[in-house]
Amino acid sequence: MLNPERLSLYLVTDPLLCGSRGVEETCRLALRAGVGTLQLRDKNASTRELIRMAYILQNLCNRYEALFIVNDRVDVALATGADGIHLGQDDMPVFMARRILGSDAVVGASARSPEEASSAWKEGADYVAANLVFPTNTKTDLGEPLGTEAVMELKKASPMPLVAIGGINPSNADIVRKAGADGIAVVSAIMAAEDVPKAVRALMKGWSKPART
Repeated sequence: MLNPERLSLYLVTDPLLCGSRGVEETCRLALRAGVGTLQLRDKNASTRELIRMAYILQNLCNRYEALFIVNDRVDVALATGADGIHLGQDDMPVFMARRILGSDAVVGASARSPEEASSAWKEGADYVAANLVFPTNTKTDLGEPLGTEAVMELKKASPMPLVAIGGINPSNADIVRKAGADGIAVVSAIMAAEDVPKAVRALMKGWSKPART
């Protein structure tokens, strides 16, 4: 069951951006500081590597009462008991993932149009991600950034919580909140940060949410 409050700050992993600190330690610091949802995303890892990291991150999320999501790989989510899955438009259809993972799993879907958001809702998704709101170097294959007007349109397309991703930082977090987003998803703003807790606190302040002490 999805608690929308957990989506207010959503971290997507990137093993290259966190450097020698590593994914596990970066995520531990971020979860301890207040990240509510963690998504394992690694396009270059083998299935065995993904499973190993999924177990590690699921345990961390359990410790900090956060939601653990696997990107794309329904098989890895099912095998490791992840809380859910996030699907892009080229991945397994939402209704199939729902059938495999069951009614208790959290299923998220990326969308760049109201039609895609509405379709995800009808197929059984729990939340939608407005994918690429502002320019960012971590997503270069999605075309032009959507901007905040598109966030508003996507929010109107379904009753699901909406997470904004793409170029989100402390200075624009409040802008997407005012556009209707229920949360912000980030990659480099935390994964590449020199001081992870400080980065989390800055994002939460930008989102107007109090950080944990």
